[in-house]
Amino acid sequence: MNILSAKQQGDRTVLMRQRNSFVEIEYSDIAEKMLSRSDVLYIRKGDRVFIVGEDALNFANIFNKPTRRPMSDGILSRKEKWAIPMIKLMIEKTIGKPTKPGEHAYFVCPANPVDAKIDTLYHQKTVEAIVENAGYTAHPMNEGMAVIYSELADNNFTGLGISCGAGMTNVCLSYYAVPVLQFSVARGGDWIDEQAAQATGMPKDRVTSVKETDFELNFESRGGDIQGALSVYYDAHIQYVIKHLAQRINDADVEQGLKVPVVLSGGTSSPKGFGEHFRSKLKDADLPFDIASVRRADSPLASVAKGALVAALAEEAGK
Repeated sequence: MNILSAKQQGDRTVLMRQRNSFVEIEYSDIAEKMLSRSDVLYIRKGDRVFIVGEDALNFANIFNKPTRRPMSDGILSRKEKWAIPMIKLMIEKTIGKPTKPGEHAYFVCPANPVDAKIDTLYHQKTVEAIVENAGYTAHPMNEGMAVIYSELADNNFTGLGISCGAGMTNVCLSYYAVPVLQFSVARGGDWIDEQAAQATGMPKDRVTSVKETDFELNFESRGGDIQGALSVYYDAHIQYVIKHLAQRINDADVEQGLKVPVVLSGGTSSPKGFGEHFRSKLKDADLPFDIASVRRADSPLASVAKGALVAALAEEAGK
């Protein structure tokens, strides 16, 4: 749903964000002149103009057109012919130019999902080429591992990192910064929105807007409204992730006797009450180790980007 970057400038971590969306409008001289004088991110292809990022939502409402996304299901969309030029523009706008030739840049990739026939290699190689062409030395990094780099330094990078994104949910179990288990499930915030939209008969964009603005996972609303439907499918999603988590960990024969902290991140984990509900469901899971704690990242939307920054800084330092 969002593309984020994190850069270190002095003592500050600077974040940049682009909405993963665009809208197509017809070209006209007047329209291009107006766009060129504004801060709107756009690209022209022949007689078409594509408004990219956050502004796409505003233009979609004005022209009554649906937004499109270069990424879906956690990877580059296979159904969108403009996926690569759009994602290239978004990435270049988000990461900017390197401060020196070949500066190290880590970018996160999802693991192959255990519940769908989706291979992420093409996505990884395409994004790697875009980052390299922007002047960086590109390094792929597992999305769940990035959560651990961001949030578990005080626990020697040992624990369970779960990134709850729009297209996928990524899971990584790490022991002293060494990944023991990495996988994803092909469900995320998009699945929740789609199911809630079907249940209520509301447009998906409307459901997404409610989820991002005033939704709270508290199960107090059980009628036919959007809040109630979102709660139902959030609960179903959390149980689905935990079921696969338990299966994968037990199949991997992970060492018993550990006390593992769990960190939740990603935009889908943002609603108030998500961490508490995930914790309550995880108590019933059949796991070979004890859960030391379950918490949500302080900045769930930015956690993955910050973890990639930690890896890039370590690479620059030669550690």
